[in-house]
Amino acid sequence: MDINNKPKLVVVVGSVRQGRFGPVVASWVAEQAEAHGGFDVEVVDLAEFDVPLALPASSPKYAGDDYPRPAGMAALTSVLESADAFVIVTPEYNHSYPASLKAAIDWHFTQWTAKPVAFVSYGGAAGGRQAVLHLENVLTELHSVTIRDGLAFPNYFTAWQDGRPNDPQAPGYAKTLLEQLSWWARALRSARETVPYPA
Repeated sequence: MDINNKPKLVVVVGSVRQGRFGPVVASWVAEQAEAHGGFDVEVVDLAEFDVPLALPASSPKYAGDDYPRPAGMAALTSVLESADAFVIVTPEYNHSYPASLKAAIDWHFTQWTAKPVAFVSYGGAAGGRQAVLHLENVLTELHSVTIRDGLAFPNYFTAWQDGRPNDPQAPGYAKTLLEQLSWWARALRSARETVPYPA
């Protein structure tokens, strides 16, 4: 592997709800990742894709990743496939994460496998942490590696101003997240290129 070839980081905006705050958070995360310099960064907004909540019936015919996806999801599948690492930006709705995000995850499988995933959450008093706990379980089931140090923004509606968090320590926390994510992205990409991940 060429160590100068930057891993591709995909920042996923998980909410599609009207009036959502996710794009603001994702834009700031992408800015931090660009400043970090260790990634090629792309932001993916689930609101821009056709991601049905209903999946095909489970069948041996469509084992693994072979079931047909709607044509409107092709670009999403392609960018997830190309990623070496992910940051999922999620709110917390009723102590969990949005249905739109669950659908996008469930329509895919190998696109998440043996890749690192970090989380940036926002919400009320808990800052979205309960949503992240659920996501960690789901992504682990898909053989992703979840990153320990995430970012959570409690009471985001008063904690941000002009597209930036008020907490002066937030960029430092983001740097820690990105350093861990970069290490795992390079290590897992090298492993995938060397030995196929055991199914």
